[in-house]
Amino acid sequence: MASIPSQQPVALSPEATMRQRKRATGVVDIVDASGERRILNLEELSDADAQLAAQFGYNPVFKREFGYLSTFSFAVSISGLFATIMTTFVYPLDAGGSASAVWCWLISGAGCMCIACSVAELVSAYPTSGGLYFTISRLAPSQWVPSVSWITGWINLLGQVAGVASSEYGAAQMLLAAVAMGSGYNEDLAAFNYQITTGATVGVMAALTVLTGLVNSMSTYWMEKMTKGYVIFHVLVLVTCSIALLAKTDNKHNAKYVFTDVDSSSGWKPVGFSFLFGFLSVSWTMTDYDATAHITEEIREPEVKAPWAISVAMLFTYIAGFLFTIVLCFCMGDLDSDSSILKNTIDQPVAQLFYNSLGPAGGIFYTVCGFLIIKFVCFTAMQALGRTVFAFSRDKLLPFSGAWTKINSFTGTPLYAVWISVFCAIALDWSYCIPILCKLFFGRFEPGPWHMGKLSVFVNAWACLWTLFVSIIFLLPTGRPVTADTMNYAPAFLVLILVASYIYWFISGRKFYTGPLIEAQVEDEAMNRSSGEALL
Repeated sequence: MASIPSQQPVALSPEATMRQRKRATGVVDIVDASGERRILNLEELSDADAQLAAQFGYNPVFKREFGYLSTFSFAVSISGLFATIMTTFVYPLDAGGSASAVWCWLISGAGCMCIACSVAELVSAYPTSGGLYFTISRLAPSQWVPSVSWITGWINLLGQVAGVASSEYGAAQMLLAAVAMGSGYNEDLAAFNYQITTGATVGVMAALTVLTGLVNSMSTYWMEKMTKGYVIFHVLVLVTCSIALLAKTDNKHNAKYVFTDVDSSSGWKPVGFSFLFGFLSVSWTMTDYDATAHITEEIREPEVKAPWAISVAMLFTYIAGFLFTIVLCFCMGDLDSDSSILKNTIDQPVAQLFYNSLGPAGGIFYTVCGFLIIKFVCFTAMQALGRTVFAFSRDKLLPFSGAWTKINSFTGTPLYAVWISVFCAIALDWSYCIPILCKLFFGRFEPGPWHMGKLSVFVNAWACLWTLFVSIIFLLPTGRPVTADTMNYAPAFLVLILVASYIYWFISGRKFYTGPLIEAQVEDEAMNRSSGEALL
């Protein structure tokens, strides 16, 4: 019985790969992360589980509950459009005013769509919960696989941890903003009666993170049911809020102001350079493209549904986000007045906009809606992070790997992986570009059912060039003069991640880590009977 090579798969044609995915036959000898041995008959498994075992060599342990709607809803929820615009709208306004908010969304969104489609193409070809980290084993030369997949995995993992933490912090800010608006406005203080403190925000964030962990401790069945209705709620909030703002705002700006007004308060010169910081809002909203990849082992027909969900969800986010940004710019009021949304005391300019235009009741209602939406972002991001921890532990990338790969018999989910993610959560795009670059340079890619054909190379190349461009912008402070409060510490954290992962690799990882592991050995019974030769 021949073992599947972990880094040198047979170069099948795309047509042969498609046929293999339709129905794998034979038996699989599984040795999982805990050392338990199992013999699986591929004909007794679903098509997706048979593919997971035969083509990728992994033990199918999750229940496949996600269909088209729930997978699409999951992909939409990871962006949390309504809520993430609420938390990041201030950046383009500071960078270049209304014009920066509108045009940076249109320009940056196009670059983000190239990354999303490139990721979707890879997910279709390699639908495992390891996501793009796993693709390195199929796209890079074998001698590079251990080191490149190690760096990619750690960047992706810590980027997801940072994403969960920042989303939880935004959720805490929104919840406390709603509390402040409910406390009433004090004319003498020119502020709400309840004053938000950093300590309160951090405390609420910690409690909300624990709540996210509890929700992710539920079974995949209930997670799928909860996720399915999210996209309907999100669209309703977006549409009703836009209509309410346009109907109730008394002094709306005209179209010339919305599309052409450039007014930078960032301190950067020239203003055209400052304008570029408006890309930050879009890139923070349209990211985590591979979150859906991390739940592919819980999706039926993942090689089709996962890439479809990623591409369509990002297109929806791109178009709807552009339109919602325009609505906010029409209704945001005078930025130079004493009641400007940029001078609010609750650290949420868009929540202040809701309050100014819709009154206390409307302001509280849509701020709470934003809170619920960003909590869905946290739920789905934590689910993806937990599955990432599971997949990386399965391949021995993390310390104490055996603990994080244990599946709870009651919920059917990796509870320990979820909760280590919770505690960790109290530069993501480059983890996408590394496998995209491997795809472009090494010529080892075998397309899945969802692919871009001749456009693929051009879209992949632009995705990498766009990421390089915005990375330079995002490593700079967003305002000048630079102080301890306005300093951008992202470069320090990026260097810390790379240095820490390299030290761990040099001290320990290189001694045992050889890249994504293969848990299975496959034998095609029919071929053995006819030729006596084992299939790879």
